[in-house]
Amino acid sequence: MAFSFTPSFHKETTLDGLDQKRYLAIAIETARHLQWNIIYTGKNGFIAMVDGGFLTPIQEFRLIIKEDTALVISKNADGKLNDWAKLNQENVDTFIETLGQFQTSVTDDQVEEKLTELAPIFESAADDLLNAPLPSTKQNLLKFLGFFIPQKGYVITPLIIYINVAIFVIMVICGISFFEPSVKDLLSWGADYGPMTLNNQWWRLISNIFLHIGIFHIALNMYALIYIGVLLEPVLGKLKFASAYLLTGLVASLTSISYNGFSVSAGASGAIFGMYGVFLSLLTTNVIDKSVRKQLLISIALFVGFNLLYGTKSGIDNAAHVGGLLSGFAIGYLYYPSIIQPDKKGTELIVTMLIAVVTLGGSIVVYRMIPNVVGIYETKMKDFAIKESMALEVMSMPKDTTKELLLSELKDRGLYYWQENISLLNAVDSLPLPDVYKERDATLKQYCELRIKSYNLYYKQIEGKQPVSQSTIDSLNKEITDIIDGLNQSSKVKY
Repeated sequence: MAFSFTPSFHKETTLDGLDQKRYLAIAIETARHLQWNIIYTGKNGFIAMVDGGFLTPIQEFRLIIKEDTALVISKNADGKLNDWAKLNQENVDTFIETLGQFQTSVTDDQVEEKLTELAPIFESAADDLLNAPLPSTKQNLLKFLGFFIPQKGYVITPLIIYINVAIFVIMVICGISFFEPSVKDLLSWGADYGPMTLNNQWWRLISNIFLHIGIFHIALNMYALIYIGVLLEPVLGKLKFASAYLLTGLVASLTSISYNGFSVSAGASGAIFGMYGVFLSLLTTNVIDKSVRKQLLISIALFVGFNLLYGTKSGIDNAAHVGGLLSGFAIGYLYYPSIIQPDKKGTELIVTMLIAVVTLGGSIVVYRMIPNVVGIYETKMKDFAIKESMALEVMSMPKDTTKELLLSELKDRGLYYWQENISLLNAVDSLPLPDVYKERDATLKQYCELRIKSYNLYYKQIEGKQPVSQSTIDSLNKEITDIIDGLNQSSKVKY
């Protein structure tokens, strides 16, 4: 058996004493009984499409009759490079078993009726395409490599793969981990992160879709891209495919920072989901051939549904997937007029440009509407630092400062600004910040409260009306110093 990169299974079986025509007639009825969609019938066999599973839902089934034997073949027909459920073997075994049952139950009259139906095919002078030899190992290898080589109707997909792989290789050469890059490294290479993206680093909305988190991440994404690229790019053409990829990737990134503003996001999956969305919408129209439309629709819908469900796991940016998918679905319908009129290049250009302008314009509006919570927070923290500095000025007043002035400054400046900072921290509690920020704010609040206690003790000590233990003041100052040391160690929030 020649090695094939497309999962397949085949088996030879005898005709059990039947002539080729009678065997073919019974075989066709077997396929119809199994509710397989026969798309070609020749003198020596037939080809059918099988909708048979969850992860590999579409297979191509072939029966090729040669003298007194029949070659039964089932292989993946939708571009998937796996057959985890062994559906191809199941197709072959089911067909052979069912055909055996039909052979014993079918009557001669029924067979003759089917032979009459097949007579035009047997009498035709046209060559039977099933007589073509099976592809060799070399041919299969070249077919597999063809997924990575630009060719007519399939140019942009390989180019996107080249860009993604090139960036990944350069990252590894520069010392980035081959398996699991650090968050710091991803951010330095252009990952999408709300506080940075919204801080005038808008280019991260695009750069992140060409960035991947290790070899397994890029391998899975490129596999999914090849699958949809093979099916969709010949339908859309270069301009619409490239435009849809970038636009849905942009929308996916915006959706990500809208819902997961504090997550670091990288990868092509948002844009790839966008292309699946485009294809899904086109599958609801007459753009795709009717004979395979239903099977592809089921296949793509199950694939997308499974991946969205899997995306609910922690660590996966499902918001980007949904944003890409929905924007792609809309773009697919908007592309429809230019797809059904391929000769009108002007229509294609105008439609593509209008979609790009509307998407970019909408993206700019959304980008500006998304609140930069960290930016707001940092502004508040600058105000906190100013008030803290003003409150601490009291403690550095000259030694010859009068008692009355010291008491006034402690009360009207020191205690006032520490109370102001507590109010400020209470206000920022309402911001949708990650837990690391909230924990820091709780520590800052504790710090302000300790300062207020120490200032009150200083006030009483200076006033002299009530005895104040110096050890109590020293104990408070020790707590304050410990908190300051802890804050200094974690002063830079880790993403």
